[in-house]
Amino acid sequence: MRIAVLKERAAGEARVAIIPETVKKFAALGATLAIEEGAGGDASISDQSYADAGAEITSAAKAVEGADIVLAVQAPDVAQLNGAKPGAWVAATFDPFGQKDRVEAYAKAGFEALSMEFMPRITRAQSMDVLSSQSNLAGYKAVLAAADEFGRAFPMMMTAAGTITAARAFIMGVGVAGLQAIATARRLGAQVSATDVRSATKEQIQSLGAKPIFVENVAGIEGEGSGGYATEMSEEYQKAQAELVSSHIAKQDIVITTALIPGRAAPRLISDAQIATMKPGSVIFDLAVAQGGNVEGSVPDQVVVKHGVKIMGYSNTPAHLAADASALFSRNLFNFLSAFWDEDTRRPVLDEEIGDAVRLTRDGKIVNERLLG
Repeated sequence: MRIAVLKERAAGEARVAIIPETVKKFAALGATLAIEEGAGGDASISDQSYADAGAEITSAAKAVEGADIVLAVQAPDVAQLNGAKPGAWVAATFDPFGQKDRVEAYAKAGFEALSMEFMPRITRAQSMDVLSSQSNLAGYKAVLAAADEFGRAFPMMMTAAGTITAARAFIMGVGVAGLQAIATARRLGAQVSATDVRSATKEQIQSLGAKPIFVENVAGIEGEGSGGYATEMSEEYQKAQAELVSSHIAKQDIVITTALIPGRAAPRLISDAQIATMKPGSVIFDLAVAQGGNVEGSVPDQVVVKHGVKIMGYSNTPAHLAADASALFSRNLFNFLSAFWDEDTRRPVLDEEIGDAVRLTRDGKIVNERLLG
């Protein structure tokens, strides 16, 4: 069983799909690892540390040659896989809804594309869930970046010269990223409030010491989606939420937006008119900026100033914490493949529940129901 790992080539991608720790774990299962030279450089991992862990360090072409499995953070172009075995697995993030041409190319080339974004939200797959691990770090980084851009302190400070009041932080969207953003803002000393379309998150917000901001007594809420994700809200709820947010957002210093719906553009949470009500010097971090943005006027990797408010967001937030993000991503991949490892054949055999969920292509065809429906 030969596993290949290539250097990531997407713009701004600093992560890598494997770390020395997981090289050793795969080797203990009987696999051989071939890693492209410099693959871990942006994540502060040297070629020597990979070699010391037992990996072969070589060129991209030689790494892929004869590979049974290719691991990546972002799925490589098919052209980079020349020389891999027919039907080789590629486990990575594929952005299946946004990159349909790439999925079709994988099918045509005969590779088996395993989309880690499609990992089902079930208990036994939690340790394999790259969206959760990367979102956790993204929520943390969003608060730190906003705090750095904010021209004032976060915590209340009592000094001989007077008292500095605590910053007010508002988290919109309480999934994995939102919960970490709440916890991080609280640790920095801010007064934190949060909202979500899913009523079940109210207790989670309170458990972290933040104030829940929710629309009450409105019929037609459709916030409870499958797999823990939010779905579309009713029109009545959207109107009520907009009014509530408008009155609340005007008092905030920091706003972090995290709302995403799989397979769709990011929902618009903050309008230009709402931004205009905020205090000059306030900061909004749009974690969904790469998927269209929750905030009107947000631009990936730029700080946009509107009405005196700074609006920011990274196109790839986890890549700004490349070392830790790579470590978590790599462990997700190992947990995924090792869970199905057959000791006799020394190769993984996926079951139907998880295998069918993540598999995009097989035997020259697109086979995932989410893409065929």
